[in-house]
Amino acid sequence: MSVLDLRSWTLRGRVTALILTVALLLTALGVLAAITAAGSNRHIDTLLNKTGPMRAAGESLTTAVVNQETGIRGYAISGRDDNLKPYHEGLLDEKRLIKQISDLLEGGNDDRIRAALAQVQQRAEAWRAAIATPVLNAVATSGPEAGQALIDAAATTQFDALRASIRELQEEILFVRNVSAEAARSTGNTLVAIEIAAAVIIVLAGAALLLLLDRLVTRPVVELAEQVREVAAGDYEKHISSAGSPELRTLAEDVDGMRRQIAAELSEVREARSQVEWVNDQLKVQAEELTRSNRDLEQFAYVASHDLQEPLRKVASFCQLLQRRYAGQIDERADQYIAFAVDGAQRMQRLINDLLAFSRIGRLTAGFTDVDLNRVLAEVKSQLELRAGEEAEVSWTELPVVEGEEPLLTTLFANLIGNSLKFRRPDVPPRIRVTAVRDDDEWRINIRDNGIGIEAEFADKVFVIFQRLHARDAYEGTGIGLAIVKKIVEYHGGRIWLDLDVDEGTSINFTLPVLAGIAANEPLKEVTA
Repeated sequence: MSVLDLRSWTLRGRVTALILTVALLLTALGVLAAITAAGSNRHIDTLLNKTGPMRAAGESLTTAVVNQETGIRGYAISGRDDNLKPYHEGLLDEKRLIKQISDLLEGGNDDRIRAALAQVQQRAEAWRAAIATPVLNAVATSGPEAGQALIDAAATTQFDALRASIRELQEEILFVRNVSAEAARSTGNTLVAIEIAAAVIIVLAGAALLLLLDRLVTRPVVELAEQVREVAAGDYEKHISSAGSPELRTLAEDVDGMRRQIAAELSEVREARSQVEWVNDQLKVQAEELTRSNRDLEQFAYVASHDLQEPLRKVASFCQLLQRRYAGQIDERADQYIAFAVDGAQRMQRLINDLLAFSRIGRLTAGFTDVDLNRVLAEVKSQLELRAGEEAEVSWTELPVVEGEEPLLTTLFANLIGNSLKFRRPDVPPRIRVTAVRDDDEWRINIRDNGIGIEAEFADKVFVIFQRLHARDAYEGTGIGLAIVKKIVEYHGGRIWLDLDVDEGTSINFTLPVLAGIAANEPLKEVTA
């Protein structure tokens, strides 16, 4: 494959070549821009940090020599030392300003400024030697008249030459400033030109990339998609091909191979679909039969429980009558037998009532309403107040409002809190805590107590109907309470489970759906009852 055979180039190869070319050009422009920017920074640095301070120092230098000349004249007239203060201050300022300018010239090639500065120093020394020092000596030895005579006799030529040298220094500084400013403008224009060149390269590269993608991707993909749509419409004999990039040609061959495979297996798919439809029909029939069977079982449990109520009431009534009327009149064993009969009849009544309650859940309904669980907890606490006693403590966080049947939710909490009160530890006051947290689209409610707890091996059995974990004479009940709780939770669209990760007592979690449109609550408050 030759380099010039562009038709054999892959799309990735062409895009890579374009990107590399643009990258090289932009890199070259970047290097040139960096060099230009460095030069611009040097010129700007000269303007801001060198010529500017030097010009200010030159202006101050003029003031310094004028102060010296003023101080000498005042001292020559009055002969008073305090009139020399401008002279001494001007002399100090002159030395400081000359040093400042010299420091700014270090490391540079500003020889003309150095020469001008040296000339200022020479003429300042010459003026002081010719005028200032003789006046000072004359006043000190012969009085102000002698100093005034020297001032009057001296010409201003040397001082004028000093001021002229300072002006020349300022002109040299200004010249350097103008050169630097012009160079900074030039480098700025160069940077603008580089940016324009980079923008042009990017625009041209983008246009080339768009053209490349249009010729090798967009149009061939549209043509390939049209062929695929014809196959999807049912023309499974349509041959699929592409004239785009090598990648698209390979893709077209793969798609055509898939078309051939689909055409070959179409008959098998149709046959399999007919079999699936037959199986679905059978499953639908079985589901309907299962629904009818469950409905019949619920009806049977309801009817059987009702039919058992009347004869059971008679048995229980007559057994209790026998117990009251003939207790102690036969013998001890007879009293025991009658007590067994009374207890069995009463237990059978409780079982039937619990079974009726279990069968009614979800079958006899008054419809869902908004239920405030705080009100439900208060009602349950009132119902269980006698059983709880004064030592028991029931506390809960502020609970949410949910959608459900309030009587069923009251039964749910009554059974769970009642179990916590029933299965308390001896000589330990019951402590029961109800909390609620939001977990996405549902409320997770936890009921935790400090009772005897439930072993992990029974975690899956406690919610089974008529399942008991203790002997009947140890704890009262029919073993259907948690089964009713589970059915109520599931009827409301939730789930329930036993939390085994607790140190003591029992922890039961269940969920209830969050009302639509309800935002997450603020931190919940603690309520103690």
